[in-house]
Amino acid sequence: MARDETPRRQLRIIPIIEIALLAGLVAVPHVTSDFQTIIASRMLILAILAISFDLCWGYSGIMTFGQALYFGVAGYVAALLANKAGVVELLLIIPASMATGLIAALLVGWFLLLGKRTPTVIFVALGTLTASYAAERLVAGWQWVGAANGMSIWEFAKVAGLEIEPGVWFYYFILLFLILAYLGSRWIVRSQFGLVLAGMRQNEERLAYFGYRVQVFKALIFAFAGMIAGLAGGLYAFHEGFIGPASMGIGLSTYAVLYGLFGGIGTLLGPIFGVAAIETMAFILSDINALKPYWPVILGFIMLIVVVWRPTGLLGVILSERERIGSFGIGARKKRKGGGDGAP
Repeated sequence: MARDETPRRQLRIIPIIEIALLAGLVAVPHVTSDFQTIIASRMLILAILAISFDLCWGYSGIMTFGQALYFGVAGYVAALLANKAGVVELLLIIPASMATGLIAALLVGWFLLLGKRTPTVIFVALGTLTASYAAERLVAGWQWVGAANGMSIWEFAKVAGLEIEPGVWFYYFILLFLILAYLGSRWIVRSQFGLVLAGMRQNEERLAYFGYRVQVFKALIFAFAGMIAGLAGGLYAFHEGFIGPASMGIGLSTYAVLYGLFGGIGTLLGPIFGVAAIETMAFILSDINALKPYWPVILGFIMLIVVVWRPTGLLGVILSERERIGSFGIGARKKRKGGGDGAP
């Protein structure tokens, strides 16, 4: 019985981190300046984007270098709705942005994942990278969407008819959607669907041997991740008042990968910590006059050290392998036999 108690106590770390993180995020506007709150709001939006990458690579084994594509497309749709149709109600913009990200990811996933042959990791990585780059070049030369100058949104967003500008209230509005995106993603990866994702991550060929249509499951989670990225894109366009070609290019897509790897993939929490750590270091280093010409190199060197020293990211320092993977399969059955609740 004592042997079963140890892993059960270990599995309490993530809830503690979740509560502490939530408390810290709620307190941010009360301990920072208005400018810092706006910067923190941008970090929350990037955290939503990073979670969408974690769903693909950390839980499904889909190495995507194109998450910014769905982020940027949704941002452009939000800007077009505001500038061409006069729609600035976020309760309408957000569903439209999510639908845009979902449809865009479905189209890319259909092409890359649902072919006659099983795609390799390299094929999907290069395919998503190419799609992101092609989309960036397309909008950079398309005058209707502002070409290289991008699109500005001159009106503040509204929520239920009330105007909301970047600041404390917009921060809490974004935080609400970060929580919803996290809870929705967590529910999926801990469900029976998530069990299939875990099987794909461990041994895709064996799962296919048992009759599972692995590529269909990959396309579904890929589309869901695109929807999450679209949510982030719609929020970003109105928070920044601008969307440009770089918002859907390979630069931001690469950052999404780095956020996940730096914080710890396969945790959903890791990308949030990755965004906070990388963006805070970038903000501090770029503000030091002596380091302004060199801060990207210094930041890159720090990220390289962390990824090489701890491949499981920052959260890998305190999380066990069991807690990162979950208690699916044999571990969960042992718990149920020992009187545990068996929850993953």
